[in-house]
Amino acid sequence: MECRDAAVSYLSWTLIVGGAVYLWHQTRRHTEYGRYVSAHDRCCPARLAWFVQEVPAFLLPLMQLLTGDRDIDPGRTGLRTGRTLLFCTFMLHYFHRSLIYAFLTRGRPVPLIIVLCSAIFCSLNGFLQGHHLLHCSRFEDTWLTDARLAAGFLLFVVGMSINIHSDHILRNLRKPGEIVYRIPRGGMFEFVSGANFFGEIVEWWGYALAVWSLPSFAFAFFTMCSIGPRAYQHHRDYQQRFKDYPRSRKALIPFLL
Repeated sequence: MECRDAAVSYLSWTLIVGGAVYLWHQTRRHTEYGRYVSAHDRCCPARLAWFVQEVPAFLLPLMQLLTGDRDIDPGRTGLRTGRTLLFCTFMLHYFHRSLIYAFLTRGRPVPLIIVLCSAIFCSLNGFLQGHHLLHCSRFEDTWLTDARLAAGFLLFVVGMSINIHSDHILRNLRKPGEIVYRIPRGGMFEFVSGANFFGEIVEWWGYALAVWSLPSFAFAFFTMCSIGPRAYQHHRDYQQRFKDYPRSRKALIPFLL
C-alpha cells in the first residue's frame, strides 16, 4: 500500500517533522486558545472559526473524488471497497467537525492566527489523505479480512465515539452565553482531563492502523503531538482552578499519564 508519489512522501515527512517541532514548541510555550487567549489577540467567533479551519479537510478530498480520475480497477473488490471504506471514514470525521460540531460549539472566540494555521494544516492534510487513498493506495482482496483493518476500524469508531461524547459533556457544562469553567464529569472524563483529546488521538491511530501507510501515520503522529500537550495544559489548569479536582484523574492516558 505504499505510494511512489514524491509529493505524498514530502508532505508526509513534513507532517512528521512539523509535529515533532510543534510538540517541542508546546513544551516551552502554551498555545493561546480558549481559556488561554490573551486580551490582545484578534479573534474569530468560535462557530465560524471551527467551520473555516476544519471544512478544507472535508471539501478537498470530496473535490478530488468528484473531479479526479481514480485509479480503481473495477474487477478488484478489495481495492474498490478498501478505498471507499477508508475514504468515507476520513470524511465522516470532518463532516461532523465542520458541519455539526462547529455549529454546536459554545467555545470562546479563537485567535485568527490559530484559525489560519489550522486551515492550512487541514488543507494540506485533506489533500494528502484524499490523494493517497484515491491515487496511491493498493489493497488486495484479502485486505478485507486483515486483522489490521478490523482493529483499526474498531479503534476509529471507539475514538470518535469518545471524542463526540466528551465534546457533548464539555458543551453542556455551560449555558449559552456563559463564560464559566466547571469540572467535567462522566464518560472518559472520570479517567483523564483531556477526554476529548484522548478520543481524537485514538481515532486517528485507528485510522493509521487500518490504512497502514506513511500519510496516515504522519497524520496520527501530528495529531498526537499537537493536541496531546493541550491535555496536560488543561489538566494543570483544572488542578489550579479547583481545589476539589479529582486526584485520580490523569491528563491524557488513563492510569498512566
